[in-house]
Amino acid sequence: MKSLLTLIFTTTFCFADHHKEESKTETKLPAGLPSKSDPNALKSAGFSSLFDGKDLSGWKKVGGNAKFEIKDGSIRGFGEKIKGNTFLRTEKEFGNFILTFQFKFLDKSGNSGCMFRGLQKGANADGPVTGYQCEHDNFKNEQRSWTAGIYDEARRGWLSPDKKASAEVKKAFTAQGEKLFKWDDWNTIVIRCQGTHLQTYLNGELRADFTDTDEKNATLKGFIAFQVHSGPTGDILWKNIFLKEL
Repeated sequence: MKSLLTLIFTTTFCFADHHKEESKTETKLPAGLPSKSDPNALKSAGFSSLFDGKDLSGWKKVGGNAKFEIKDGSIRGFGEKIKGNTFLRTEKEFGNFILTFQFKFLDKSGNSGCMFRGLQKGANADGPVTGYQCEHDNFKNEQRSWTAGIYDEARRGWLSPDKKASAEVKKAFTAQGEKLFKWDDWNTIVIRCQGTHLQTYLNGELRADFTDTDEKNATLKGFIAFQVHSGPTGDILWKNIFLKEL
């Protein structure tokens, strides 16, 4: 009887401790931010789809010579000998919002990103794209893993981490990125813009928390765009693209 009680106690303790450890690893985003790319849950929470998985209605290509197509219900951006950064942008512009989507690299040598509150310079409909970009970083092995950092395309450069940040800050940002980023699977991004306050999340963890105090360059409204960076090759997929205006 004593042996039986000991076995029951030990089993119960281990079961409870196991779930305690699991709860420590659970990541909960702040209220109002989606924790999963579940289309039905997102729609129920007031998000609207920016891409129906069938065609590119509401989007247009600008910039370089990379191409965009539909592949298995995802947007594919790809090319070889890519001249100029190429973007697939929304025709509509957005101000305050929460944006979520998933992406993954098919070609791990091609850099990419998601523009938010993007702008185009000049009167040319195919003019250069500028504005905030949520980085999709293709570096690994401790070189730089800055996916979901905030870069100011064709303007100020890195905002978060700041280009003038210490080596220790940049190293810590890379270490977090290497821990979170999935090289062979889908990565979930959440971007929240409220006034000049910008936040990005990668696979459930906060990456950038930036307030733009630069009155000259702070951008309060613009388009969403997916980038294929100039270079020898690039091949990236995006899916489950949902946005909720605030």
